[in-house]
Amino acid sequence: MPAMVEGLRILFEDERLLVVDKPAGRLVIAGRGAQDEEPLLEQASREGGRKLFVVHRLDRETSGALLFAKDAATHARACAVFERHGVEKVYWALAQGRLAGPRSMDQPLAAFGSGRWGVKPGGKPSRTELRPLECFGERATWVEARPQTGRRHQVRVHLYAAGHPVLGDPLYGKPGEWSRRAPRLMLHAARIAFRLGGRRFEASAPLPADFDALLKELRA
Repeated sequence: MPAMVEGLRILFEDERLLVVDKPAGRLVIAGRGAQDEEPLLEQASREGGRKLFVVHRLDRETSGALLFAKDAATHARACAVFERHGVEKVYWALAQGRLAGPRSMDQPLAAFGSGRWGVKPGGKPSRTELRPLECFGERATWVEARPQTGRRHQVRVHLYAAGHPVLGDPLYGKPGEWSRRAPRLMLHAARIAFRLGGRRFEASAPLPADFDALLKELRA
């Protein structure tokens, strides 16, 4: 595997695992209506000269730390760690409104059709810990989100349920000046850490330029 996959920053690599800094706007795997776009999985496999396996996914517009396994056995073990909720995941979000203090969102989630998920009794147990990092009056809050489970759109849906949807979210967002000014879904997978085979693995993805630019606008 090369030290750099073209256009991607490698955050961590050893003989079994690869963590890249996924840019916003890139698909991880092939999706409907994207026949002319090479997914990150295929690009990294092609340029690395070996088949890679997706351990977890990030939404197309989400940036940040993305984990691949380099062989089927490691993929199975890593997926088992995720299924046991043995992974520490930290996301950064720019969310609408003022989140005054930490909140624990412990609400079940279920699919509602058209790609949307929502809070629903009898849904899959889901928990996310939210903590404000910086507030910008009533306009927005820089939020640290730590999902304790791994449901689709979990951070986005729990922030929406808390009354603070992610700026720029086309599915769960609310009208507002700062949501309109967001260049994309303002969600970033900042850190991932877990234990596998007796070793601890950790990788952090730096703040992307578009996220940093909107932060500076909010601070101005």
